[in-house]
Amino acid sequence: MLSEDKSREFHFTDQDFELVRQVIYKKAGISLADSKKQMVYSRLARRLRAQGLTSFQAYLEQLQRNPNSPEWEEFTNALTTNLTSFFREAHHFDLLKEQLSKTAKDGHQVNIWCNAASTGEEPYTLAMTLMEHFQSLTPNARILASDLDTQVLNKGRTGVYAQEKLEKLSADRMRRFFLRGSGAHVGEARVRPELQALITFRQLNLLDASWPIRGPFDAIFCRNVMIYFDKPTQRRILEKFVPLLRKDGLLYVGHSEHLGHVSDLFVPRGKTVYGLKGEV
Repeated sequence: MLSEDKSREFHFTDQDFELVRQVIYKKAGISLADSKKQMVYSRLARRLRAQGLTSFQAYLEQLQRNPNSPEWEEFTNALTTNLTSFFREAHHFDLLKEQLSKTAKDGHQVNIWCNAASTGEEPYTLAMTLMEHFQSLTPNARILASDLDTQVLNKGRTGVYAQEKLEKLSADRMRRFFLRGSGAHVGEARVRPELQALITFRQLNLLDASWPIRGPFDAIFCRNVMIYFDKPTQRRILEKFVPLLRKDGLLYVGHSEHLGHVSDLFVPRGKTVYGLKGEV
């Protein structure tokens, strides 16, 4: 049993936590470990305050009574982890350039899907990578950026970042790809409109029965997403990736994710990069 913290503002029992786990698993496929109890409390406590409720039991009952309530979106957003940065796991973007050198022929539009796009750093990194590879601010390419969390998607659409988010970018990339803020916006920078023009941001739940997107994609970036799902859920999602990838397309996953349990679908093509089984 998990211990109860008597000093908390709201009563939060093991039964409350277990119900949260069941609900978020059914809604978003996220499997919450026992160690996430404090995180769940701190994030959902804000929703109790916003709703003027005094107990988790009342909050969860309210959710379940109203299946179409906009609070479902707030509940899901609260329990979604969004850790990201520009050029995170940088070797992937070098590998993408190598991939495009081999596969992107004249007249071919490069299509990339970045799911779990969070606040936009990853899709904008992909846009910068494409521009560098093709040596153009208007490459023949499109990026679909999706996420479950609508709040972070809105942040990504704006393309405005605090200076500390940009500290690891080279001076050359800052000059080429960002517009520095002035006046009230000192300490911030906005991505160039050419980067925004390459990207379509869209809310998408990977657990949905069907996805309103069409391939084929040259690359699918699904990094540090599978760690939140159990193995059966991972397989269901990965099976749906298969027809969306080009035959020579690649799936990029996070540094701690391994797809050995779906070796009938994907085979290694590099460090945390996978290709379709049976394709070279």
